[in-house]
Amino acid sequence: MEQRNSPEVRIELWDEGDLDLLRQLNSPEMTVHFGGPETEEKILARHKRYYEIAQNGTGKMFKILLLPHLEVVGSVGYWDQSWKEESIFEIGWSVLSEYQGRGIATEATAKAIASIRSEKKKHKFIHAFPKTKNPASNAICRKLGFSYIGECDFEYPIGTTIRCNDWRLAVEEN
Repeated sequence: MEQRNSPEVRIELWDEGDLDLLRQLNSPEMTVHFGGPETEEKILARHKRYYEIAQNGTGKMFKILLLPHLEVVGSVGYWDQSWKEESIFEIGWSVLSEYQGRGIATEATAKAIASIRSEKKKHKFIHAFPKTKNPASNAICRKLGFSYIGECDFEYPIGTTIRCNDWRLAVEEN
């Protein structure tokens, strides 16, 4: 998706050195749509999952870098998921508060979708599940061509049910 005046971003695989970014993304203002901050123990476990996911072949997590200065400004990723008895990719993103509203998440998510499409076609669809009360993330889904499926209850984090919108995008481009 080319847009005029879009920020230039690069996505790079998450690695062991990205724990500080995950801690920044775990702040109360950054987790308002995710049920609040996680404990340090859960952050350490999440960090390990993030940098091991590509090695396991179950998805990819990336840090988002804003060009030209390579500022680390957020994360985007996708992973295998089972949804309504179907195997899918789930995709998610998070951009630090001070960088929001610039189109960074849209550009980074488009790059993550391109990564999915460049791989062996393992699943038919990519789903995103932004909270119903998260207009920015729902707008990203619309901009990137996802189809709105409807509202649903979704468990995130594990043990917490939140009301989300289910957005779907075909892995194969038409």
